[in-house]
Amino acid sequence: MSVPTVLIVDDETVACQMASSVFNAEGYNTLTATNGDEMHHILDTTKVDLILLDINLPGKNGLILAREIREKRDVALMFVTSRDNEIDRILGLEIGADDYITKPFNPRELTIRARNLINRTKNVAKAVVEETSKAFVPSNTEAYKFQDWVLDTNTHTLTSPDGEYKVKLPRAEYRMLQYFCEHAKLLISRTELLQYMLGRDLKEHDRTVDVAIRKLRKHLENGNQSQNLIETIHGEGYRFGTDVIF
Repeated sequence: MSVPTVLIVDDETVACQMASSVFNAEGYNTLTATNGDEMHHILDTTKVDLILLDINLPGKNGLILAREIREKRDVALMFVTSRDNEIDRILGLEIGADDYITKPFNPRELTIRARNLINRTKNVAKAVVEETSKAFVPSNTEAYKFQDWVLDTNTHTLTSPDGEYKVKLPRAEYRMLQYFCEHAKLLISRTELLQYMLGRDLKEHDRTVDVAIRKLRKHLENGNQSQNLIETIHGEGYRFGTDVIF
């Protein structure tokens, strides 16, 4: 079994050193970052099992970074911060954090929570990916076409009907639109979308799907009357309301 890697994102040197020593003593690999740029660079180049994220950071704060993480990645995420007010705690969990612990913390409690979170995340992700892969396999096509829009499956590029707007979609947005194209005119639940997008179950207050929907709609607004393609079925999910050729 591989040794879990913990990424500690905190601009306080002492806090990074303390958390690193705690996890190193338990046999974990640890990496540190002091801001969002460093964090994203590590995530782009290294497999990380758990992120410990402070809220008070230079530049983008931890709440913003957590939202960015959840748009692209399914990784265990815990806020470790001195901000102990209820609003920050609720907002952090609503964004998609799996846990929230305040400083100063009990080292033993932190490592127990971390271990349980890593194990739970791995087990859930494995089960969801296996179930989703059995339920849906995308068609072997080079492009999806709808209302003269084109979604290229090789480059993940979405091109408007007039060809003037072209954007390479991030992984989560691409997989969402791909799923919509394969299930055009059918009601799709938020849970179903998230399972295919990121391979994990929908959590309470999880806004990952809503953020991706909003971004896709913004892209589609660049093409005449295409802004109404993604219909909201209140209390049930979404429907991609057009024919798709692929």
